[in-house]
Amino acid sequence: MFYTIRPKTRLLAGAAVLLASLAPALALAQTASPDPANALLIAILVKRGVISRSDADSIMHEVAAEQEEAKAQAAVPVPSTVTTSSVSPDGTIHVTYVPKIVRDQITRQVKNEVLAQEQAQGYAAPDQMPDWVRHVRIYGDFRARYETDLFPKGNDNSGAFPNFNAVNTGSPYDTSTANNNFPPSNNVDQNRTRFRIRARLGVDADLGDGFEVGFRLATGENDSPVSENQTLGGAPGGAQGGDFSKYAIWIDRAHIDYSPPFLDPNVAKLTISVGRFDNPFFSTNLLFADDLGFDGIAADGSYKLDDGVTPFFTLGAFPIYNTDFNFASNQPAKYASHDKYMFGAQGGAEWKIDDDYTAKLAVANYAYTNVTGKLSAPCTVLSAADPCSTDDDRPSFAQNGNTYMALRDIVANTANSNGTTNQYQYFGLASNFDDLALDGEFDLSNFDPTHLWVVGEYVKNLAFKKSDIASKAVNNRGPVTATSATGD
Repeated sequence: MFYTIRPKTRLLAGAAVLLASLAPALALAQTASPDPANALLIAILVKRGVISRSDADSIMHEVAAEQEEAKAQAAVPVPSTVTTSSVSPDGTIHVTYVPKIVRDQITRQVKNEVLAQEQAQGYAAPDQMPDWVRHVRIYGDFRARYETDLFPKGNDNSGAFPNFNAVNTGSPYDTSTANNNFPPSNNVDQNRTRFRIRARLGVDADLGDGFEVGFRLATGENDSPVSENQTLGGAPGGAQGGDFSKYAIWIDRAHIDYSPPFLDPNVAKLTISVGRFDNPFFSTNLLFADDLGFDGIAADGSYKLDDGVTPFFTLGAFPIYNTDFNFASNQPAKYASHDKYMFGAQGGAEWKIDDDYTAKLAVANYAYTNVTGKLSAPCTVLSAADPCSTDDDRPSFAQNGNTYMALRDIVANTANSNGTTNQYQYFGLASNFDDLALDGEFDLSNFDPTHLWVVGEYVKNLAFKKSDIASKAVNNRGPVTATSATGD
């Protein structure tokens, strides 16, 4: 069907409306004749003498040729009802009418071509996720519980067991006889009940070429390295919460891993991790808490032998504490750095005896540097704000059961009444640590999918010497002797 439009002023407005309605369909077709609106524009230019009729015909033919070439490249068939628009010698413009059924066909065809191109490039496809999504794993978990901590009757609540971690993470404690205040202490005889939650959300992404990254956020009422629990309505004293206040989220894991892509993972494995990641060692919570994250760098690998034995190893260096860059911050003269590290090395083997039995054995050494307390240079402290040279040797986190020593060598003088006042003290670990660990596991899978594991771990501190710490320990609670008011 064709419309014939004479170049008269009163017809131009109606023609423009008609051509505007046809423009989207003609643009979708891409292989149709020159745009009717363009043809109308050229006709107007001819009528006003801007261009000659021969130039107009040349332009129309050139546009038609280019569209035919584009049609051939795209291999899109042109519906039989679409013809070329042109300007006749008398100025008449012929505009093709494209039926709705043809426009719908063009739309479907273009849509199919776009989807095919997107699928080929890995962006999208019907009922299929983009390729990059398959390399990202989002995970998380949530736990809620109500717990009761029960203490037996008769525990010593006299204050004989100070909370050394509270002292070391806060202000120093005045140990002088003039101080009648008790030091911070742990609860030993009053039952407590608590609602607690733990929420974690993480993402692992495969970057290709053997690289992966991991990131995880977690709750926690403080930055404790061994727990992500958040007590609901947490009370003052270092715990957040209470009065329906909001809770903080902590960076729990953040690491990048590299595994050489040329290794066959069914035979040999090697992974190098940097950042904050899960415990890389085969161990139990006798040494390391289940939720503990390791900061530093680690490498672990394995190689499967033909007889079902798979030797493995793990090596790592882990900064435990990095000295404050400006220590001591309130003194112009700075003190030497005492960065603390743990270096670990483990070797072992896993033996698949048969389909139902697997044994795993390993030996490891964990050597610690600068974690042992060191007596400071002689110093005078007149208040809790005064520092001494080895204050940074105190542990920034410790749990119960450690043996401590006094860190500050406070000079007795008239400023402290010859040592009877102003004895503000911090405490460090009295022993060296160089742990030898033997780990074993026996897996019985006779009742698959139910498994039975027998696990054992033996640990010995090779650096422990009782004679070295007996003279400086401040919290041993053995039998009191004539030479030790606190026992040994």
